[in-house]
Amino acid sequence: MQLAYQKLPAQLRRSSKLRKLTAILIAAYAIKKLSPYVWRGLQRGAAGTQGGGAKTPAGVISCVGEDEKKRKATRSPSVNRDFFLRLSHLLKLLFPRLLCPEFGLLALHSVTLMSRTFLSIYVASLDGVIVRCIVQKDPQAFMLQLLKWLLVAVPATFINSAIRFLEGQLTLRFRSRLVNHAYQLYFTNQTYYRISNMDGRLSNPDQSLTEDIVMFSASIAHLYSNLTKPILDVVVTCYTLLRTAQAKGANTTWPSAIAGLVVVITAKVLRSCSPHFGKLVAEEAKRKGDLRHMHSRIIANSEEIAFYAGHKVELSQLQRSYSALSSHIHQILLKRLWYIMLEQFLMKYVWSASGLIMVAVPIITATGYSKYDSEEVKQAAMVMKEEELVSERTQAFTTARNLLNAAADAVERIMSSYKEVTELAGYTSRVWQMFDVFEDVSRGVYRRSADREERSAPREEVQVRHGQRICGPLEIRGQVISVEKGIRCENLPIITPTGDVVVSSLNIQVEDGMNVLITGPNGCGKSSLFRILSGLWPVYGGALYRPEPQNMFYIPQRPYMSEGTLRDQVIYPDSLEDMVQKGLTDPDLEEILRVVHLLYILDREGGWEAVSDWKDVLSGGEKQRMGMARMFYHRPRYALLDECTSAVSIDVEGKIFQAAKDAGIALLSITHRPSLWSEHTEAAGSVRTTCRPAGSEQRSPVLPLTHRKYHSHLLQFDGEGGWKFEPLDASARLSMQEEKQRLENQLSGIPKMQHRLSELRVLLGEAEQEGEEAAAAGRPLC
Repeated sequence: MQLAYQKLPAQLRRSSKLRKLTAILIAAYAIKKLSPYVWRGLQRGAAGTQGGGAKTPAGVISCVGEDEKKRKATRSPSVNRDFFLRLSHLLKLLFPRLLCPEFGLLALHSVTLMSRTFLSIYVASLDGVIVRCIVQKDPQAFMLQLLKWLLVAVPATFINSAIRFLEGQLTLRFRSRLVNHAYQLYFTNQTYYRISNMDGRLSNPDQSLTEDIVMFSASIAHLYSNLTKPILDVVVTCYTLLRTAQAKGANTTWPSAIAGLVVVITAKVLRSCSPHFGKLVAEEAKRKGDLRHMHSRIIANSEEIAFYAGHKVELSQLQRSYSALSSHIHQILLKRLWYIMLEQFLMKYVWSASGLIMVAVPIITATGYSKYDSEEVKQAAMVMKEEELVSERTQAFTTARNLLNAAADAVERIMSSYKEVTELAGYTSRVWQMFDVFEDVSRGVYRRSADREERSAPREEVQVRHGQRICGPLEIRGQVISVEKGIRCENLPIITPTGDVVVSSLNIQVEDGMNVLITGPNGCGKSSLFRILSGLWPVYGGALYRPEPQNMFYIPQRPYMSEGTLRDQVIYPDSLEDMVQKGLTDPDLEEILRVVHLLYILDREGGWEAVSDWKDVLSGGEKQRMGMARMFYHRPRYALLDECTSAVSIDVEGKIFQAAKDAGIALLSITHRPSLWSEHTEAAGSVRTTCRPAGSEQRSPVLPLTHRKYHSHLLQFDGEGGWKFEPLDASARLSMQEEKQRLENQLSGIPKMQHRLSELRVLLGEAEQEGEEAAAAGRPLC
């Protein structure tokens, strides 16, 4: 066999080596591409074998497969059925009706794209005529055709500029549609609050509302241009080439077959080697949002960070977030490096070589006339001189090559647009998820984890207990009933958005005219109760009878200062028109500032029209008094005060509370200030409601002595799920408090005295003697 191989000619031996090398390279490439699929299949088989013996217990629903599919569909956006469904949903928002400005812009944009295609064909044929004039050495005809070429350049450049202008206008229109729809959902039913505090699926809503919408709008507008014009270019150019070749009697079978084969092979190779750009783009957008959130968090808490000197910790977290983003961008650039290299090699060099063959074959095989031409035309073509034939071939070659370049460029853009489609899938997934979460939250559907899809199957009602954390979806089973007067809670549980049960059942009734003081340790449910009364948190059980939200006004410890004038700070959230409709004037506002001792601000800041950065201009106490001024402006039936006077002096605080009582505003106050623990003058009933978990110790609050009179009832939480609602009798409580404090002082020294007594017994040897006597008597030694 070896001798026979040696007898072969050198050329055959070289070709045999080349075929073997080619076969080895193809086999290596096939192993590289198939090995991940084989390895994945082996892993699935091993996992199935290991899990085959484990049986699901009866009554337990296994949804690992469904959760895994949903997780993959959420985290790995790709061009699939879900993508087209989400895109169609968003397109309905972009084009709400047939006769809308967006459709008009799209039609005008399509006309400019079609005009650019036909101009390209005309310019290609004009180039051929110019080359023909050069070959024929006809200067007069050359100058005439060159003048035509320059005249065509004017509308061509305008159309090119118009295409970019209309694409930008489409992007802006699409963005405006999505932003308006997003803002409408975002500010409906307090979604802006609940999206961050009640739901955990969107970590950075500001990222979704700004950058994601911008990128989606620009991507879909650019993709329309990159698909519509190239497809039209391919169709018109191929039709022109075929018609020109048939008119010259050229063979068009082989060029068509070569073109189809090259395009199909290129598409297959690029599709198999293309990275998952949709997943990469979605992850990049997420990490950009995380980095932006880190910056905004540092800006919002800059004072606290500076007080703690925590810049090193914040810097490390910021650098960690940026490193995650930069490493991901580096990974994307690395994947694009090899992909673009392969793409350019196939679409520029392989396609150029194929294009030369496609142009050469028709010119070589052309007879100069078509089979449908008359005999006179055929005879004229056969007797044509060689110089004329050369100029005809040159013209045909130049025109065909220009058209083929245009067609190749169009096909390249069509195939390159697959990468843009996968990136669009990533943006579509994020924008659609944002709208889906907004709609769910506005309907009261909350999910606390974006990684785990909660099962929607109905569950039996579970008895909630203090300290319990409810896993899974929180079902809203309670009722909110609007009433004219009073607030009543019937078996109302206080449950945080994380599922922690703070109070299992609250039963209180606040009659009209009651002023309730709410106290208790941190985390016992004081502020949580206010959030439920204000409608920020849902009622998960029981029933809540309360007035309409406009009859209740909440004042936090740190009042929000809005952008605008000094007048806007007092009347917030009303506008100047709302104030006029209520019949109030600036002198009325001055009287309100006089009540809260802020009248001097008018002169200091320059009047009602003064505009400043009020959160920095006003001190802590001034901002709290501004919050109380808003209460007097709106005059609600109930005011929910959450430590809103902690930075106000005691005498001013007393005057403000007394003015609120005189104005008929019922106060529900959370505070630890001594001035609010006061004796009441109203005739309070003897009803006393108490609830606390079994085995928990009842604790009495510390009631400092005061001479002011603001609150009539006390709601006390003990921090262990228990509560107590009773009339606030300061005199009785004061005597009990004094007795309690005296006993505590006496008992506080007993452990120290016992310890010292034990040490003295040991030193005097009395401990051993007592031990022997106890052993002899048979009694235990204490």
